[in-house]
Amino acid sequence: MSKQPVLEVKNLKQYFTSGYGKNKVVVKAVDDISFNIYKGETFGLVGESGCGKTTTGRTIIRLYEPTDGEVYFNGKLISGKLSKEEKREVTRGIQMIFQDPIASLNPRMTVKEIIGEGLKINKLCDSEEHMMELIYNILETVGLTREHATRYPHEFSGGQRQRIGIARALITNPDLVIADEPISALDVSIQAQVLNLLNKLKEQLGLTVLFIAHDLSVVKYFSDRIGVMYRGKILELADADELYKYPIHPYTKSLLSAIPLPDPNYERYRKRIYYDPSIHNYDVEEPKLVEIRPGHFIYASESEISEYKKNL
Repeated sequence: MSKQPVLEVKNLKQYFTSGYGKNKVVVKAVDDISFNIYKGETFGLVGESGCGKTTTGRTIIRLYEPTDGEVYFNGKLISGKLSKEEKREVTRGIQMIFQDPIASLNPRMTVKEIIGEGLKINKLCDSEEHMMELIYNILETVGLTREHATRYPHEFSGGQRQRIGIARALITNPDLVIADEPISALDVSIQAQVLNLLNKLKEQLGLTVLFIAHDLSVVKYFSDRIGVMYRGKILELADADELYKYPIHPYTKSLLSAIPLPDPNYERYRKRIYYDPSIHNYDVEEPKLVEIRPGHFIYASESEISEYKKNL
């Protein structure tokens, strides 16, 4: 894997406000996070619901304007003002697989119209025949058939709809795919099929993926590096194997302790670790993301880092 960053996120902030005057509330959905994703890598972003994972993905793809910070895609700043041509470059180069395969497909469009839209907008085909050839190829790549091209989304199962969503994302040959919890809305029996398909496509097409999920066992199976997110912050970042073998932050340990295993004896005596955010006192010392082991970063204050190092 080359160490060429496809995506660089620097001090990204995404704040939302609600209410007016004295009742105005600022929600720090994403609060000063930084990470890189390298070519051919799958970067997993995990955390509980509401921690800011999806907002991070949507801000990167410019569905939201960032409050502060910078996003670089293939070395170019994409978080500021962009020309029409630059916007087209970003929408072609970064594609998203959405969480809900039903809501993300237009019910009035056929499968060929849904998938072909990206080709038309980005002018990636020179004729109707060429477009249909590309659509048929990508349908077969994701495990569907060319007969499916003339059907509407309501005629498919959840797993098939997600395959259509994957085909739509891959048709423009993107440099980065943001997979936003792509299997959480599917039946458990279908989840493994879609995950295996994504894994196969990742190797076959050399995809670079930002994989957003809350299921740690899935993320370990699919990711090269993992960032653990909590209340808008990245608390720990490391290689997948490193993170699972040597978790350091109490929140990461809490998440890992919640993973069930198909072993009745283990489950009978499994001890859950509960995370209490009040154990951190950041009033005196400012916390920051620090490299505590090679490639292993932790969000902590100086005194906490000293304590963590004693236990390494």
